[in-house]
Amino acid sequence: MSYEIPNLIWPVAEGRLEGIYCFQNEIEGYRNDRAWVKGQGEMIMLGSYSYLGLLGHPAIDEAARDAIGRYGTGTQGVRLLAGTLPLHLELEKEIAAFKGTSAAMVLSSGYLANLTAITALVGRGDFVLSDKLNHASIVDGCRLSGATMIRIRHDDMQDLEAKLKNIAGQGNVLVVADAVFSMDGDIFNLPEASRICRRHGALLMLDEAHSLGVIGGTGQGIEEHFSLGPGSYDIKMGTLSKSIPSVGGFLAGDEAVIDMIRHHGRGFVYSAALPPAQAAAALKALDVIRREPWRVVALHRNATFFRQLLADQGLDTLGSRTAIIPVICGSDDTAFRVAAGCMKQGVFVQAIPAPVVPEGTARLRCCVNALHTQEDLIRCSQVVGKVCREAGIPVTQPVGTGR
Repeated sequence: MSYEIPNLIWPVAEGRLEGIYCFQNEIEGYRNDRAWVKGQGEMIMLGSYSYLGLLGHPAIDEAARDAIGRYGTGTQGVRLLAGTLPLHLELEKEIAAFKGTSAAMVLSSGYLANLTAITALVGRGDFVLSDKLNHASIVDGCRLSGATMIRIRHDDMQDLEAKLKNIAGQGNVLVVADAVFSMDGDIFNLPEASRICRRHGALLMLDEAHSLGVIGGTGQGIEEHFSLGPGSYDIKMGTLSKSIPSVGGFLAGDEAVIDMIRHHGRGFVYSAALPPAQAAAALKALDVIRREPWRVVALHRNATFFRQLLADQGLDTLGSRTAIIPVICGSDDTAFRVAAGCMKQGVFVQAIPAPVVPEGTARLRCCVNALHTQEDLIRCSQVVGKVCREAGIPVTQPVGTGR
C-alpha cells in the first residue's frame, strides 16, 4: 500500500499500553448522574452534556415512541423534497418561540448547523470574524465559506471593534462566537459585542450549544442571562443533543434570513431530515424545560457548589461561571493520567489535550448537571483534588477543607 497514514495528534497507542487512554469508553448503561463502564463498573458521571438531567425523562421517551409508532424510524428524504413532517414544523415553531425569533430551522447536527449557516451567509469578497476559542465547527464553517477569516482575541471587544473598523465598507461581515465556550466555561460578552456589531453593520451569530438550558433564569440562554431582548443578535444556533436529550442542531432568526438558508445552505438542502423520534423528543424536551423550572435552578446551584469545592482544593478552574468547569493540569500527559486516576476511583471525567485547547493548558473538563447530589459533588471534588495533588499539579491557594 502506497498511502501513508498521517501521524495521530495524540499518542493513542502509548496511552492504551499505559492504561491512560480515556476516550471511547464503552458505556453499558447510564443515568444522568451515573455511568456503567465496561470493565470499570459504576461511576459518578462528570462528563455528560445532559445538563438538565433530561435523559430518560418519561414524557420525552414516550413522545419518541409515539413518533416511531406513527411515522417509523426515518423520513422519505431531505427536507426540501419529501422529508418534511408536521413534527419538524412544530419543532421549528417551538424553537422560534423559545428563542424569540420569527423563524427557525432544524438540521441533522449542531456541527452541520454551523457549517450551513456560515457558508450561506458569507462567501468570497466577504469577511467572517471568529473568536480565537470558537468551536471547531465554527472554524470549519469559516474556512469553507471562502470569506476572508479574521481571528479575534478571545472575548476581546476592543480587538473586535478595531478589526471591524479596518474592513469597513469592503463587503458583508459576519461576527461569530460561542455563547458559552465549551472548554473554558466562560460567557461571551454579548452586550458589548451587540453594540459594536450594530455600530458597524455586521451580522452577529452565536453558538448556544452550551448555553441553552444552562444559563439564564429559565435556561433560555445568553440573552436571558444578560437581561437583553430577543433582538440583541441575529443568528441563533444551538444543538438538540445537550440540555435537550435528542440529536440535531437548529438555526433561529429573522424569517427572511432563515428562508434564505433553507434554500441555499448546502448542509440543509443535501442532508437527510431529522428522524421522527428525535424531532418529537426535542419538541417534548422544550415543553419539559418550561414546565420543570426547578431543573435550571438545581443546575445553577450545583455548578456554584462544585466550583467552590474545587476552589477549596486550590485548583485552577479558569474562572468558569457555568456548568462547564475546567481543571487545569498543564501537559497533555498529566491530564491523561489524572483522568485515568479519577476513573479508577469511580469518577467519569475526561481529559482535554492540545490542540483542542492551547498547548500547556490540558485539563479535565467537568460537566455538572441538575441531578447531581451534593454528596456526589463532594466525592468528585475530593477525588479530583487528591489525584491532581498526586500528579504534582500546583495549587493556586492553600488547600481548604474540601467540604
